Amino acid sequence: MATYLYRLGRFSYGRRRLIALIWVVLLGLAGTGVMVGNSQPTSEISIPGTESQEAFDLLAERFPGSGADGATARVVFRAPDGEQVTDPDHQGTVEQVVAELAAGSDQVAAVAGPFESQAVSQDGTTAYAQVSYLVSGTELDDADRDALEAAAETGREAGLTVEIGGDALFQVPHTGIAEVIGIAVAALVLAVTLGSLVAAGLPLLTALIGVGISVATITALSGPLELDSTTPILAMMLGLAVGIDYALFIVSRYRAELADGHDRREAVGRATGTAGSAVVFAGLTVIIALVGLAVVNIPLLTRMGLAAASAVAVAVLIAVTMIPALLGFAGDRVLGRRDRRTVEGAAAGSDRPNMGTRWARFVLRRPVAVLLTAVVALGVVAIPATQLELGLPDDGSEPTSTTQRQAYDLLADSFGPGFNGPLLVTVDAAEGDPQQAADRITEAVSELGNVAAVTPATVNEPGDAALLTVIPQSQPSSTETEDLVDGIREAARQIEAETGSVVLVTGQTAMGIDVSQKLSDALAPYLAVVVGLAFVLLMLVFRSVLVPLKAALGFLLSVFAALGAVVAVFQWGWLAGLLGVETTGPVMSLMPIFLIGVVFGLAMDYEVFLVTRMREAYVHGEEPDQAVVTGFTYGARVVTAAAIIMISVFAGFVSATEPMVKMIGFGLAVAVFFDAFVVRMVIVPAVLALLGHSAWWLPRRLDRLLPEVDVEGEKLQRRLTAPADTGTREPADSRS
Repeated sequence: MATYLYRLGRFSYGRRRLIALIWVVLLGLAGTGVMVGNSQPTSEISIPGTESQEAFDLLAERFPGSGADGATARVVFRAPDGEQVTDPDHQGTVEQVVAELAAGSDQVAAVAGPFESQAVSQDGTTAYAQVSYLVSGTELDDADRDALEAAAETGREAGLTVEIGGDALFQVPHTGIAEVIGIAVAALVLAVTLGSLVAAGLPLLTALIGVGISVATITALSGPLELDSTTPILAMMLGLAVGIDYALFIVSRYRAELADGHDRREAVGRATGTAGSAVVFAGLTVIIALVGLAVVNIPLLTRMGLAAASAVAVAVLIAVTMIPALLGFAGDRVLGRRDRRTVEGAAAGSDRPNMGTRWARFVLRRPVAVLLTAVVALGVVAIPATQLELGLPDDGSEPTSTTQRQAYDLLADSFGPGFNGPLLVTVDAAEGDPQQAADRITEAVSELGNVAAVTPATVNEPGDAALLTVIPQSQPSSTETEDLVDGIREAARQIEAETGSVVLVTGQTAMGIDVSQKLSDALAPYLAVVVGLAFVLLMLVFRSVLVPLKAALGFLLSVFAALGAVVAVFQWGWLAGLLGVETTGPVMSLMPIFLIGVVFGLAMDYEVFLVTRMREAYVHGEEPDQAVVTGFTYGARVVTAAAIIMISVFAGFVSATEPMVKMIGFGLAVAVFFDAFVVRMVIVPAVLALLGHSAWWLPRRLDRLLPEVDVEGEKLQRRLTAPADTGTREPADSRS
């Protein structure tokens, strides 16, 4: 591996104009694809293998005119204090608004006025109209939404409070100005760490080019591949973070090779062969974790993982090709002005220990106390994760300033908290009487507790299916509503046996329950697949059994501490105002497993970057404790800078309007903080100090079976140095 990348680095250096041109052309092609295409993201969540998805598919098949696949809008009317919407003047205004809604867009399939459908609260103060569209919310254009808003404004001008809920007002989420601030912080950290504006600019430039290619390609393919609107944002988030970090490690190693006296082309080759190998394997762990999301069998999550993995793959390719090419243009200017022969962290020509050296020695003197302190601290932070509640977002999770949230609150106040989470009960009577089954399920549901209302059953035209709606008394995200869903499904099993009709429960609330259960069931196999593959990969890298095991256990500490922080902020509301979280509630169902996948890959990044340098020192003859110190001497400052950069990039997405993106940004930022500064900087050296030579143990038989990938560049080093140099030694496993 190292030898191949060494040659690739030298080739890219020698053909730097061609390499740079290729990447610029690819960026242009991706940008052209966005401009000439007309791809729209999807807002549909499909959960194969769940009852709610089966019921939804049945609804779309048996009730084709119901608009099951189309966008909906609820226009909520409230009369001024002391008045009612049924007053003649207000009723006339409502009817005028309903008429404008029906005539406002060609995409409107149907409008159900409040007085015809009896959608008026008992006290007469509130009513709502239901608008159904022929297309999904992502396919509606601005003119359709403007017509909806204009009709609502007619009601407001007449003195009514009018708010709009539903997915018809769907807007593509944006990340806000804070993401720009995150990039600016990354630039500042790079400049301070590298001491050169040229060196600082290279990682930023290549990361932006890589992200531009990835995000443009994903955006252009959003329609054909049915990608969610958050997918490009998540790809941008990961692409920026790993792109800057991967480039930083290669640039730093290049500076060290220059300081050792190598000419530019040789320094580029050696940097790409050593640091580039770590980049490739670190990128592979991230890609494995993201591709592994496919085992959950949720198409949306699978597509998000594949898209993000493609962004990481582009970042790796750019790091090992374009960075060597740009280093050819930069030359010695990647070194600071004060001393162009001194690389950061190496302190060439000086015996003064740097901060990484002093910290490693401190940990090695007190490994047990340091280890216990770090583990206990992360354990305390992880405690809130034991109270994790999952759910799917709805208008109730929107900021209180939005019309969607205000419509949600008006309906809950006037019609009851369960009104915003209706349960749709479908009856498949292909082999029975739909009315009989509907009557039986209506009777059974009415006998259950926590039921506010059950609408009369609607039978489709062929007479082989029926649909009825159950309104819970409790709010959608409550355990009481979940118990009601379970109760209906239990009653449905008995009715199926009696009538021969299949009774299924769906709706957003039921979908959220099924998603949470599916993700819970998939978590164990997902962790087994991802951790197992990554464990094998890390054994190839480190030629050790205990080091990969330690890396996996450290990851678990990081991820559970991150989930604890997410629960504390987004579910409990701690520091919510400071972070701009206006609404607290259940954590979105897709978020934890996506967080686990991404954090695992990123955690292995720092493990590879930091511990690879330790093993390199150990293989070349240093004692275990001294190898740990050497790894920190050369790697701590760069790893610290990389972690700060990644945290800054992720933290910038906390300003996003999309709750999923906001949670992911916060979760990844705190996870990287815990993993880089607690697990890798504290727990790793403490554990390695306690293990000693055993850390690098590998059974002889397994050593012979595993291929030699030469991540540290040991074979490359022997090939490039004089034959008389015999300063290397075999790892401990070959002597055991």
